[in-house]
Amino acid sequence: MKKIFTLALMALVAVGAQAAKKKAPAKNQNKPVFTVVKENPITSIKDQNRSGTCWDYSTLSYFEAEILKKSGKTYDLCESFVANKTYMDRAVQVVRLHGDCQFAQGGSAYDVHYVLQHYGICPEEAMPFPGSLYGDSLNNFNEFFSVLIPYVDAVSKSSSKKLSSQWKVGLQGILDAYLGKCPEEFTYEGKKYTPKSFAASLGLDWNDYVSITSYTHHPFYTAFPVEVQDNWRNPLSYNVPMDEMMQIIDNAIEQGYTVAWGGDVSEPGFTRKGLAYAVDDKKTQSLQGSDMARWLKMTATKKRDIIDSLGCNVPEIVPTQQMRQERFDNWELTDDHGMLIFGIAKDQNGKEYYMVKNSWGETGDYKGIWYMTKTFIAANTMDYTVNKNAIPANIRKKLGL
Repeated sequence: MKKIFTLALMALVAVGAQAAKKKAPAKNQNKPVFTVVKENPITSIKDQNRSGTCWDYSTLSYFEAEILKKSGKTYDLCESFVANKTYMDRAVQVVRLHGDCQFAQGGSAYDVHYVLQHYGICPEEAMPFPGSLYGDSLNNFNEFFSVLIPYVDAVSKSSSKKLSSQWKVGLQGILDAYLGKCPEEFTYEGKKYTPKSFAASLGLDWNDYVSITSYTHHPFYTAFPVEVQDNWRNPLSYNVPMDEMMQIIDNAIEQGYTVAWGGDVSEPGFTRKGLAYAVDDKKTQSLQGSDMARWLKMTATKKRDIIDSLGCNVPEIVPTQQMRQERFDNWELTDDHGMLIFGIAKDQNGKEYYMVKNSWGETGDYKGIWYMTKTFIAANTMDYTVNKNAIPANIRKKLGL
């Protein structure tokens, strides 16, 4: 009897093992296998959570990397400090223009640069942890901006003949309630600082940082403010041809610098698994045995599933200067997201990708890192911030830098 029971148990185990094998998902042979070509040091992955502050997280991450390169020191700089100062400044502009401009969560890399240069900065520990003031573990701007936007709207579109100065006091109260009050003085590693003295202690020259873009509606080798709503401070970007825009990124990475990138991630080729391809729709739909009409009717999620299944073999477009301009002019190329380019890798087919740090926590197959093809970056870059010393000498000369 004991022997029969043992044999029966062994049979059940065998059947269970077979069932487990059947349920195991098939391995995707097209999944990229990466080899690092060049990787520059960065600070830890952060999570902006439910807040439109990618511009804040990505650019502070950029300056943290700049400090790492220059001094070897690791800092965790405070996104809430930057947001507090930026949203007040943006509200002031909206009120000055009587509401004839946008007040929103988004911003640009220059907003962070401006705050560092004019207000200073503090370490993360000098202000309340994101979300903690309202009982959350990370940022959640849903309630915050549902209060903030109507307040700014009410002041900017007021029928009053004269505004009192108290509207700023009230707005500052809202900012401090949700983000925390910016310290006037704090202690860090046993030493007292003001935000300005702390920023000065980081050892960076704020005049070293420039913005690069590539469009034909302004002359090359001149500077202009890129015409997007979140570029509300109207900083200038240097305009270069697309191939030089890419040369600057490659040279920066090779020389040990990183790049604060801003661009379009709304395309289906930007997957939630940590990959980004500039997908050629026509070639991709033909590989799937469907006509273009069927492909165009697919949801973005379905398209991403197909792109993920094709992996490193997904067909990509050949981006051109004309294509970039047309997509910008017809609203296809937008500035949805900010990220940090810090390295270059190759897949098993030899295709090159940029290694890019995101601010969505350790999500995706690569724990918060995205691998974005050079083609994707060429096609979808709005602009980026880089240390001017990372720009090749011949291009710097053309720009007068």
